Amino acid sequence: MTFSASRPGACAKILRRRCEFVTPSALAELCYGTGMRGAVGGALLALVVAAVPAATVAEDASPEGVLRAYLAALKEARFEDVYEHVSKAMRHGKSKDDWVKEQKALMAFADVKIFSFTVFPGKVQGETAQVPNILESQDKFINTLGLTEHELYTLVREDGGWRVDQQLLVEPPEVPKWFPKDAQKPGG
Repeated sequence: MTFSASRPGACAKILRRRCEFVTPSALAELCYGTGMRGAVGGALLALVVAAVPAATVAEDASPEGVLRAYLAALKEARFEDVYEHVSKAMRHGKSKDDWVKEQKALMAFADVKIFSFTVFPGKVQGETAQVPNILESQDKFINTLGLTEHELYTLVREDGGWRVDQQLLVEPPEVPKWFPKDAQKPGG
Protein backbone atom coordinates (compact mmCIF):
# COMPACT_ATOMS: atom_id res chain seq x y z
CA MET A 1 0.00 0.00 0.00
CA THR A 2 1.35 3.39 -0.87
CA PHE A 3 0.37 6.37 1.22
CA SER A 4 1.21 9.77 -0.13
CA ALA A 5 0.45 13.24 1.07
CA SER A 6 -2.35 15.11 -0.62
CA ARG A 7 -0.07 18.17 -0.66
CA PRO A 8 3.36 17.01 -1.88
CA GLY A 9 5.11 20.18 -0.69
CA ALA A 10 3.86 19.62 2.83
CA CYS A 11 5.96 16.52 3.37
CA ALA A 12 9.65 16.07 3.87
CA LYS A 13 11.68 13.15 2.59
CA ILE A 14 9.59 10.70 4.58
CA LEU A 15 5.80 10.88 4.62
CA ARG A 16 4.11 10.62 8.01
CA ARG A 17 0.48 10.08 8.83
CA ARG A 18 -1.30 9.34 12.05
CA CYS A 19 -4.79 8.10 11.41
CA GLU A 20 -7.99 7.63 13.29
CA PHE A 21 -10.37 4.77 12.85
CA VAL A 22 -13.98 5.29 11.95
CA THR A 23 -16.57 3.37 10.05
CA PRO A 24 -15.93 2.80 6.34
CA SER A 25 -18.82 5.16 5.55
CA ALA A 26 -16.88 8.01 7.17
CA LEU A 27 -13.60 7.43 5.33
CA ALA A 28 -13.39 11.02 4.15
CA GLU A 29 -12.72 12.16 7.73
CA LEU A 30 -10.01 9.67 8.61
CA CYS A 31 -6.70 11.46 8.38
CA TYR A 32 -4.94 14.76 8.29
CA GLY A 33 -5.01 14.65 4.48
CA THR A 34 -8.03 15.70 2.50
CA GLY A 35 -10.02 14.03 -0.19
CA MET A 36 -10.97 10.41 -0.70
CA ARG A 37 -7.45 9.33 -1.72
CA GLY A 38 -5.98 10.75 1.48
CA ALA A 39 -8.79 9.31 3.55
CA VAL A 40 -8.56 5.82 2.08
CA GLY A 41 -4.77 5.92 2.28
CA GLY A 42 -5.01 6.97 5.88
CA ALA A 43 -7.51 4.25 6.63
CA LEU A 44 -5.26 1.65 5.07
CA LEU A 45 -2.24 3.00 6.93
CA ALA A 46 -4.12 2.94 10.20
CA LEU A 47 -5.30 -0.54 9.44
CA VAL A 48 -1.85 -1.81 8.71
CA VAL A 49 -0.30 -0.06 11.66
CA ALA A 50 -3.03 -0.80 14.10
CA ALA A 51 -3.90 -4.44 13.77
CA VAL A 52 -2.16 -7.59 16.67
CA PRO A 53 -3.17 -9.18 20.39
CA ALA A 54 -1.11 -9.89 23.56
CA ALA A 55 -1.87 -13.56 23.34
CA THR A 56 0.42 -13.63 20.32
CA VAL A 57 3.20 -11.41 21.58
CA ALA A 58 6.19 -12.27 19.48
CA GLU A 59 8.55 -14.93 20.76
CA ASP A 60 11.26 -12.50 19.72
CA ALA A 61 10.45 -9.51 21.93
CA SER A 62 12.82 -7.21 20.00
CA PRO A 63 11.29 -4.40 17.93
CA GLU A 64 12.06 -6.41 14.78
CA GLY A 65 10.45 -9.54 16.23
CA VAL A 66 7.33 -7.64 17.26
CA LEU A 67 7.06 -6.05 13.80
CA ARG A 68 7.41 -9.47 12.14
CA ALA A 69 4.66 -10.88 14.37
CA TYR A 70 2.46 -7.84 13.67
CA LEU A 71 2.88 -8.09 9.89
CA ALA A 72 2.40 -11.87 9.88
CA ALA A 73 -0.85 -11.53 11.83
CA LEU A 74 -1.99 -8.72 9.54
CA LYS A 75 -1.15 -10.75 6.44
CA GLU A 76 -3.20 -13.66 7.81
CA ALA A 77 -6.08 -11.37 8.88
CA ARG A 78 -5.68 -12.36 12.54
CA PHE A 79 -6.85 -8.99 13.83
CA GLU A 80 -7.26 -10.21 17.40
CA ASP A 81 -3.50 -10.83 17.35
CA VAL A 82 -2.77 -7.59 15.52
CA TYR A 83 -4.49 -5.64 18.30
CA GLU A 84 -1.95 -6.85 20.83
CA HIS A 85 0.98 -5.50 18.81
CA VAL A 86 -0.26 -1.93 18.43
CA SER A 87 0.14 1.00 20.78
CA LYS A 88 -2.62 2.45 22.89
CA ALA A 89 -2.58 5.47 20.59
CA MET A 90 -3.27 3.25 17.59
CA ARG A 91 -6.19 1.62 19.39
CA HIS A 92 -7.85 5.03 19.90
CA GLY A 93 -9.43 3.91 23.15
CA LYS A 94 -11.51 1.24 21.45
CA SER A 95 -12.28 -2.10 22.99
CA LYS A 96 -10.62 -5.07 21.37
CA ASP A 97 -13.91 -6.29 19.90
CA ASP A 98 -14.79 -2.91 18.39
CA TRP A 99 -11.29 -2.40 17.04
CA VAL A 100 -11.18 -5.86 15.45
CA LYS A 101 -14.59 -5.39 13.79
CA GLU A 102 -13.46 -2.05 12.38
CA GLN A 103 -10.21 -3.48 11.00
CA LYS A 104 -11.99 -6.39 9.35
CA ALA A 105 -14.42 -3.99 7.68
CA LEU A 106 -11.68 -1.63 6.48
CA MET A 107 -9.49 -4.43 5.12
CA ALA A 108 -12.44 -5.96 3.29
CA PHE A 109 -13.58 -2.59 1.96
CA ALA A 110 -10.12 -1.80 0.54
CA ASP A 111 -9.49 -5.41 -0.56
CA VAL A 112 -6.03 -5.33 1.02
CA LYS A 113 -3.67 -8.19 0.21
CA ILE A 114 -0.22 -8.53 1.78
CA PHE A 115 1.94 -10.84 -0.29
CA SER A 116 5.23 -10.65 1.58
CA PHE A 117 7.43 -8.51 3.79
CA THR A 118 11.07 -8.30 4.84
CA VAL A 119 11.97 -6.69 8.16
CA PHE A 120 15.47 -5.20 8.51
CA PRO A 121 17.46 -4.35 11.65
CA GLY A 122 16.11 -1.28 13.41
CA LYS A 123 17.50 1.54 15.52
CA VAL A 124 16.50 1.86 19.17
CA GLN A 125 16.69 5.17 21.00
CA GLY A 126 15.34 5.01 24.52
CA GLU A 127 11.69 4.04 24.51
CA THR A 128 11.25 4.21 20.72
CA ALA A 129 12.55 2.12 17.85
CA GLN A 130 12.48 2.63 14.11
CA VAL A 131 12.38 -0.55 12.04
CA PRO A 132 12.55 -0.64 8.22
CA ASN A 133 10.48 -3.07 6.17
CA ILE A 134 9.98 -3.82 2.49
CA LEU A 135 6.35 -4.65 1.76
CA GLU A 136 4.73 -6.30 -1.23
CA SER A 137 1.00 -5.63 -1.09
CA GLN A 138 -1.97 -4.52 -3.13
CA ASP A 139 -5.30 -2.83 -2.52
CA LYS A 140 -8.07 -1.39 -4.66
CA PHE A 141 -7.49 2.30 -3.89
CA ILE A 142 -3.87 3.28 -3.33
CA ASN A 143 -1.51 0.54 -4.48
CA THR A 144 -3.57 -1.01 -7.25
CA LEU A 145 -0.46 -2.15 -9.14
CA GLY A 146 1.09 -3.91 -6.15
CA LEU A 147 4.28 -1.85 -6.16
CA THR A 148 7.11 -2.53 -3.70
CA GLU A 149 7.04 -0.18 -0.73
CA HIS A 150 9.85 0.79 1.60
CA GLU A 151 8.36 1.44 5.02
CA LEU A 152 9.68 2.65 8.34
CA TYR A 153 7.75 1.65 11.44
CA THR A 154 8.02 3.43 14.76
CA LEU A 155 7.53 1.21 17.78
CA VAL A 156 7.15 2.42 21.36
CA ARG A 157 7.75 0.62 24.61
CA GLU A 158 4.45 0.21 26.47
CA ASP A 159 3.54 -2.06 29.35
CA GLY A 160 6.97 -3.70 29.21
CA GLY A 161 6.92 -4.55 25.50
CA TRP A 162 7.30 -3.02 22.06
CA ARG A 163 4.16 -1.87 20.20
CA VAL A 164 3.70 -0.57 16.65
CA ASP A 165 2.83 3.12 16.82
CA GLN A 166 3.34 4.58 13.33
CA GLN A 167 4.19 3.67 9.79
CA LEU A 168 6.12 5.89 7.39
CA LEU A 169 6.56 5.52 3.68
CA VAL A 170 10.23 6.08 2.85
CA GLU A 171 10.77 8.22 -0.23
CA PRO A 172 13.34 6.93 -2.78
CA PRO A 173 16.10 9.43 -1.86
CA GLU A 174 15.94 8.23 1.78
CA VAL A 175 15.96 4.48 1.06
CA PRO A 176 19.78 4.13 1.41
CA LYS A 177 19.59 5.65 4.90
CA TRP A 178 17.38 2.83 6.20
CA PHE A 179 17.92 -0.15 3.93
CA PRO A 180 21.13 -2.08 3.21
CA LYS A 181 22.56 -1.49 -0.26
CA ASP A 182 21.94 -5.13 -1.17
CA ALA A 183 18.40 -5.17 0.27
CA GLN A 184 16.16 -7.42 -1.75
CA LYS A 185 12.44 -7.11 -2.02
CA PRO A 186 10.51 -9.88 -0.24
CA GLY A 187 11.16 -13.27 -1.69
CA GLY A 188 14.12 -11.85 -3.63
